[in-house]
This record gives sequence, C-alpha cells and structure tokens, in this order.
Amino acid sequence: MADFKIILSDPETGRSYKIDATGPTAGAFIGKRIGDEIDGDVLGFAGYTIRITGATDKTGIPSRRDLPGPSRRRLLLSRGVGFHPVMDGERRRKSVRGNEISADVVQINAAVKESGAKPLAEYFSQPEAAAE
Repeated sequence: MADFKIILSDPETGRSYKIDATGPTAGAFIGKRIGDEIDGDVLGFAGYTIRITGATDKTGIPSRRDLPGPSRRRLLLSRGVGFHPVMDGERRRKSVRGNEISADVVQINAAVKESGAKPLAEYFSQPEAAAE
C-alpha cells in the first residue's frame, strides 16, 4: 500500500499542516484526481471538505490537472505547472505526471474547501507538558 505526505492548507489562517497518511487513509486517495473533493473524516477532520490541489511523485515531478491518467509523460510546455518560461515564447520538453493519484505519488497538496466546527489548529496543537 502507498504512503503519502499530505500538505493541508487552511486558507482562513494561511497555515499549512503536514499529515502522514498510511494504510486505509492513503487508500482513500488512490484513484482520485486533482480537483476532486473528499470528506475530511478520512483524515480525522469531522465536518471538513478537502480539495486536492496537486501532487508530486518520488522524483519530484509535478502532476498537471489538464493531463489525464496517472502516468509520467514528456510534453512540450510553454507555461503552467512543471515549467515557468524565462523568455517570451520559450518552450521546453519537460516530464510531468497525469492528474490521477497513484502509488507512485509521494506528496499530495490539498486545501480546505469547507471548515468544520473545530478549527484545524486544535487538531494539530501539541499537548501541554505534564506539570511536575
């Protein structure tokens, strides 16, 4: 089974949180596409809706939303994810991955679409050290 690092961005506070997803939590992401929304209960966030915004494979190759499937391809790019031109009209052949989440993906970028009753900061707050 695949293991993922999920970077969850909270647009209300501007903070990002790292979540390590393994087992059934990671399995919920397999087959999803960039732009899909999932229920936050999968990650343990009741009442939240989370939108997948991007992904990266084990070699750092980004996923493009406009490229179907999970495979890696070399495309001639003029702009967008995977290539940022320096000169006007510049194009380059770059490796990019399709928009489907597969076992080859290591990092998934996501953003909160709808918030739940409890703020994300409470889920990630460190427990206070026990007083002696």
